[in-house]
Amino acid sequence: MSAGMCSAVSWLSFRRIIDIPFQICVAALESWQRTGQDGELHISQSLLRWPIEHDRDCGTCRIEVGLARWPLRPPLRMRLDINRWSPSSSRTALELIPCQRVRPTAAYFRSGHILLDSLTHALLQYLPTQHLDRIPAVPPTCQVPATHPSTKKVRNGRCR
Repeated sequence: MSAGMCSAVSWLSFRRIIDIPFQICVAALESWQRTGQDGELHISQSLLRWPIEHDRDCGTCRIEVGLARWPLRPPLRMRLDINRWSPSSSRTALELIPCQRVRPTAAYFRSGHILLDSLTHALLQYLPTQHLDRIPAVPPTCQVPATHPSTKKVRNGRCR
């Protein structure tokens, strides 16, 4: 792969760090794999395609993804990499990487973000209740003062 192609793939990838331990993410995905039908699981309009590949050397799990696009277009072939954020952290890194040529349209970026948002939400539902107290209710970039009305408010997870 040429240097230009590597930077293009990086630019067209989607990354997300989530406050869910790696082991719980893998356990949830393996559970969904056992209950999925026809080797696929629908997340939003996209598909996760089993099996999960475990790379024992670097500790990464990989899943093939069919990213939904417009209704008459076939899903875009992508790969979801799941990694520990760091050895000492309870966070997990998700990276959605294109496996074929991509046209970087607004619809492409919208679909990628919707898939990662939906997957994160589904993984949070799988999280045992004892871990929920460690997940912030509002994004860490937003500050919500308790008393002063002229300060920023958070609505639907966004600063206003």
